Formats: sequence, structure tokens, C-alpha cells
Amino acid sequence: MASNDAQFRPGFWGWLNKRLPVESFIREQLLEYYAPKNFNVWYFFGSLALLALVLQLFTGIFLTMFYKVGDTTAFDSVEFIRREVSYGWLIQYLHSVGASAFFVVVYLHMYRALMYGSYKTPRELLWLFGMFIYLALMAEAFMGYVLPWGNMSYWAATVIINLFSTIPVIGPGLVEWIRGDYGVADATLNRFFSLHVVAIPLVLLLLVALHLVALRQVGSNNPDGIEIKDRRGSDGKPLDGIPFHPYYTVKDIVGVGVFLALFAIVVFFVPTFGGLFMEEANFEPANPLSTPEPIAPSWYFTPYYAILRAVPNQRLGALLLLLAVLAFFFLPWLDRSPVKSVRYRGWLFRLFLAEFTLSFLGLMYLGLKPPTGMYVVAARVFSIGYFAFFLLMPWYTRRDQVKPVPERVSFHA
Repeated sequence: MASNDAQFRPGFWGWLNKRLPVESFIREQLLEYYAPKNFNVWYFFGSLALLALVLQLFTGIFLTMFYKVGDTTAFDSVEFIRREVSYGWLIQYLHSVGASAFFVVVYLHMYRALMYGSYKTPRELLWLFGMFIYLALMAEAFMGYVLPWGNMSYWAATVIINLFSTIPVIGPGLVEWIRGDYGVADATLNRFFSLHVVAIPLVLLLLVALHLVALRQVGSNNPDGIEIKDRRGSDGKPLDGIPFHPYYTVKDIVGVGVFLALFAIVVFFVPTFGGLFMEEANFEPANPLSTPEPIAPSWYFTPYYAILRAVPNQRLGALLLLLAVLAFFFLPWLDRSPVKSVRYRGWLFRLFLAEFTLSFLGLMYLGLKPPTGMYVVAARVFSIGYFAFFLLMPWYTRRDQVKPVPERVSFHA
């Protein structure tokens, strides 16, 4: 009724609502969308991921205005942006640091889902959309990493693209098709630029929209794993819910403020972050005759890179790398626990979650180290721990001694 009233209001607001349901959208998505009242700091990272996406799109537009595609022009154009364009250094650092910040936020967002069972019924599709976003983000980041055409960019592209040669029968031809040449060269840069700037961002935006629509359909999970829609008052509103606006919009603004403060410190004082965010070898132009030591991708890919190198057989290593990513897609069906949240699970799940966390962080570190000696042995141990979390999940989630879940969400002001 209120939306109809908005259409007949005088002035511009009435004219606009008659042609575009602005007021009804605000009311349905913010004022009348009820979220659990017990959100904690782990629930900041969804909105921060959206902020990071907007930041990357905004800074990327300005970078493309000055970037010149080509194996003889790409590196120089990036240096030109840093040194000659007004505030070009700032835009470039915002974009490069923003990529790492994006993955920090996304990994914490995914970890929250692991802790509180946000992938379980009825949020399976929501989780799958999120994982497709993760895959698209990995592709976007990899292709963007190649575009500056630094020496590490060149060699990382060479190593990663050559992984496709392990596919039986079609592998060698597929590698040549991806490169567009017999080696990583000008044609590769043109293809990656087109995908990085146009194709993948469109896919990413579509997936984010679907992710948000699915979230509104099933509602947000909470630290207790209780469905607030199951218990409503006489007015039809969830008893354990509060309107998203103003409560969580204000709360998210606080999270955004903290994030931007930390982000600014990194951008202005340590943009390379000790070589993690921008490697020293990438300040040198691509050189097929000079191999950096060691060759390593960006830090957010290193867990999978460590798994790849932990196996002597390259084909088996590539298969394990693929499975390490795809395993996340099956979590809704691997987890057999009757409860969602780690708060009410037993010691078995907590033990395996801690072991997975340690394995992931260990692989992240080892992926930056040369594949020699104890580094390889440790990578194999952590790889076993990584896959054990997924492969044994049907067993330990069934046997885990869970605690009784309360009927109402627990909330402490």
C-alpha cells in the first residue's frame, strides 16, 4: 500500500516511484528485511567484499585509460602510470593492494561460513553461487596479475598456463589456444586484457547479484545456526530479527571505517607488504631469459600452488590442485551434522576445523618457498591435512557429539 502511495505523491519523488520502484525496493530490502539480531564481527566481511569489488572496478576503469596492451608497451605503460600520471601511483596501488584486500576479506567470509555452517540447508545454492564467485575472482586476479608484464607476471603465467598441458589428449592444443601463440606473448596479453576488463567482470557482477538474491530468499545465517523465520510474532515479523536498516547499515559503516583505515595504512606506507602484495621481480620487465627465484604466484594462490608442487608427478599435482578448489563445492552434502554452528558441535569437528586452518595457512607459507628439502615434506603433510578435512567430513560430522541447540538465538547487548 505504501508503495502505491509513493506513486501518487506530488513532485519528483512521486514521478520517479511511478516509473521505478525505488521506495518499495528500499522498504523491502532494507527496512522490512529482518536479519538475526545476534550478528558478530564475522558478519562484516560480506559487505566488505562488496566494497572491495566496487573499489577494484572503480580503480580498474582509470587504469585502463592509460594502460597499453602489448609485450613491448605493457610494462612501460604501468611505469608511466606510476611516475607520470597525476595520482597514477595512488590508483595503481589502490588496485594492486585492493586485490589482496579482496582475497583477505573473501577468505574470512568463507571461513565464517565454515564455522557457522552457512553452507547447510537451506543455503546450498547460496554457497554454490559464492563458490562460483570465488572461481571467477581467481580467474580475474590471475589475468590481472599478468597484465603489468613484470618478470614474475611472465613466469607465473607460463607455469600456470602449462598446467593445462596435463589434460589428456587435448592438453597441448588447449595450452596453445589459451596463449594464442607458441609462448606467452603479445597475443596472450590481448586475450587476458579482454577477459580481465570485460568478460569476467560481467560474470562476476551477475554472480554477485544472484548471490544477493539467494541471500534475501533464504535469509542470513547467524552464529547460533537458528532459522529466525521459523518463529514469528503476531505481526508476522521474526521474533529474533531486527530490520537491516538502520541497525546493520550503521554497524557495517563502522566495519567499513576500520577496513578503510587499515587499507590506507598499507597503501600509503607498505604497498608491497614485504613483497607479498607486489613482488620485487615484478618491478623488472618480463624476460624469458631470466627466471626469478623462486617462481611463485600471488599469496592468495600459494596454498594450491604448494599442493601442486608437493607431488612429483605434474599430472597428479594438477589434478589435486583442481580437487582442492572443487572440494568446497561439496561441503553442503559432505557435512552430516544435525547442527550448523561450531558453538554446538563437539570436539571432533573443532579439531578438524583447526587442523584445516593450520594446513591452509601452512600451505600458503610453503607456496612462497622453493620446492626443496623439508619444504616439500611439510607441503605433503599439510596437503594430507587439507584433504582430510573434506574426505573424512561425512565420518566425523556423524560421530561428533553435538550440544542441544536453543530454541531462540542467544544475544548479549
